[in-house]
Amino acid sequence: MDYFWIFSAETWTLLLLFTSLLLLYGYWPYKYFVKLGIPGPKPLPLFGTMLEYRKGFHAFDMECYRKYGKIWGIFDGREPVLSIADQTIVKSILVKECYTYFTNRRDVGLNGELYDALFVTKDEDWKRIRNHLSPSFTSGRLKEMFGIMKTHTNTLVKNLEKSSKNTEGVAVKEVFGAYSMDVITSTAFSVDIDSMNNPKDPFVTNIKKMLDIDFLSPIFIIAMVFPFALPLLENMKISFFPQSVSDFFLGSLKKIKTEREAKNHKGYAHLIASLSDHEILSQSMSFIFAGYETSSSTLSFFFYNIATNPETMKKLQQEIDQTFPNKTPVNYDAVMNMEYLEAALNESMRLFPVVARLERVCKETIEINGLTIPQGTSIMIPVFPLHRDPEYWSDPSTFNPERFTKGNKENVDPYVYMPFGSGPRNCIGMRFALLAMKLAIVEILQRFDVINPDPNQVPLKLGIHPFLSPKYPIKLKFIPRANSSSGEPNNNQVKS
Repeated sequence: MDYFWIFSAETWTLLLLFTSLLLLYGYWPYKYFVKLGIPGPKPLPLFGTMLEYRKGFHAFDMECYRKYGKIWGIFDGREPVLSIADQTIVKSILVKECYTYFTNRRDVGLNGELYDALFVTKDEDWKRIRNHLSPSFTSGRLKEMFGIMKTHTNTLVKNLEKSSKNTEGVAVKEVFGAYSMDVITSTAFSVDIDSMNNPKDPFVTNIKKMLDIDFLSPIFIIAMVFPFALPLLENMKISFFPQSVSDFFLGSLKKIKTEREAKNHKGYAHLIASLSDHEILSQSMSFIFAGYETSSSTLSFFFYNIATNPETMKKLQQEIDQTFPNKTPVNYDAVMNMEYLEAALNESMRLFPVVARLERVCKETIEINGLTIPQGTSIMIPVFPLHRDPEYWSDPSTFNPERFTKGNKENVDPYVYMPFGSGPRNCIGMRFALLAMKLAIVEILQRFDVINPDPNQVPLKLGIHPFLSPKYPIKLKFIPRANSSSGEPNNNQVKS
């Protein structure tokens, strides 16, 4: 039987027209970089190069960097993304032309209640909100927060003491995740929770729901492949962030704000009180979203690095023992002036930058160093490949804190090493995150040696997510130190 005649001529015409339009829609954007003379991997119809992310975002970026050099083009669905690793051009994008020609990262939509968060807003709204948030992270404010952080490091140490008898080691992301969550919720929401021991606390469960985002989920792919559907999805209240989570935090914030006003309490909420209630909600939620994952993962990578490099651990413990002899209570000024601690943490963030990509959007066509960047182009700066490039780092896969010690750190190019971004739009919470992480490191290494119980963890295999993370949970053993050297006070120690 001839199936061709089952359908009428009109039906076949419509089917042919639909197929033609679909192919046109699927292929039309992909001449973008060809016209600009920019190389890159061949995109697939509709999906572009997105399916390559199944290798891992960092792995795909490294592959392109090795194959195409400093500049290449990729496609997130139909969206062209210009990847730039030339430090001269990077400096122009992040600093010199930061305000005039470039704005924040692209907004793919479906932000739900975070539509006015700092990482979504642009231009004047972004400046206004950033200016209101900046006083929250001054040295004076951080010193005020230091006591709160120390309370949570005490809990962290107690949790590690409980786990020290575990012969298989402890999954460090769980421990440092709990610490990060407690520090952030106590400063952003004025809520004290022991999330390690209270995993069913509403703040804990709702934060974990908010962080459970799959960047290769059907919703994300639809947003990239069919961007014209975004208004419909937003009208249907579809978001990357569950509405129930937003409702919970909005209700909690209103309650906290009312209680603070009644007590005339001046804290984080007071400093940003000139923002609307909804803007405060968005900034607090984005503070959690950005801070929890990055800080806990950075600490996990750091302790993996020193556990697999015991000579670095011993050298760091010597600095800690000299700065705080006989387990002298840790203080803000001394922690922030510890040189080898700074070097070791910087080197760990070089090897494993949790934020492995930076993004901007070009507001107006510009030519930089011979490269024409058309208006509306999304820019991606691949941090991970820059941090592993032998052109800038000798033996780049080796953990070597000496790269960042005095006499060497001056040679580090700030547009090659960017764990917190660079320029006016760098991470606003950078100093807060560094303080919380350094305090945790000092308090732990004062009391424990860290051991890798599983040789199969070396070398570390990485996962596929946009935020750099290990493929499998890192497990380490924390062994109480027999006793720490009393040491002689060094110049960094601040005497009371």
